[in-house]
Amino acid sequence: MSRISVRGFAVASATAVTTVGAVVGVASGNTVPANGDNLETTAADATLLADIPVGEQAQVQVASLTQQADAQAAAADAAARKSAEEAARLQAAKDAEAKKEAAEEKAQREAEAKEAEERASRSAVRDASSFTTQSSYSISEVQAIARQMVPGDQFQCFSNIVDHESSWNYRAQNPSSGAYGLVQALPGSKMASAGADWQTNPATQIKWGLNYMNDRYGSPCGAWSFWQANHWY
Repeated sequence: MSRISVRGFAVASATAVTTVGAVVGVASGNTVPANGDNLETTAADATLLADIPVGEQAQVQVASLTQQADAQAAAADAAARKSAEEAARLQAAKDAEAKKEAAEEKAQREAEAKEAEERASRSAVRDASSFTTQSSYSISEVQAIARQMVPGDQFQCFSNIVDHESSWNYRAQNPSSGAYGLVQALPGSKMASAGADWQTNPATQIKWGLNYMNDRYGSPCGAWSFWQANHWY
């Protein structure tokens, strides 16, 4: 092997090593110059194969190639780690989104189940038409009817409103506004939607008042909260 060809091998080896080193340096954040002068300097500083005993030249060549292979493997490992980290980040984001959606669906199902339970509870109470009509009713009788028509968890709120509006007098009438009955419907004729006997039947008035509170405030307790803040509902 001539000295020129040996020097060419050294330059080529230095170029390959420098190139791989540049890749590794970029991956780790280091800047590696890659101009021709540096390559020539590297080759010039290297020991030429011609200067190495013939019996050791093969070992030097193998060592140089092994070094290059190790550098390439290191660069490949760095790229693989970066790819794996990015994949893990994306998967974590997908998992978090899936958990969020599952939690929202669960909350919605629970809310719907609760609403259905409340509707069932309200529909299970006694209807106004099931009470025998009387010519007159005492306060205790009117309250007893209300307890059978208004859901248990809403009765106290309903009772609070009736206490303030009419003191449980189903014939109570406001002379100035015309409000009438237990819940002081204004005008009183609104209660005709619950029954033609709205003037004389407390069950009809309770039915109308309960429907009004549910429709406008969600429940008698919702109506009572509004009443406390405004002293009307």
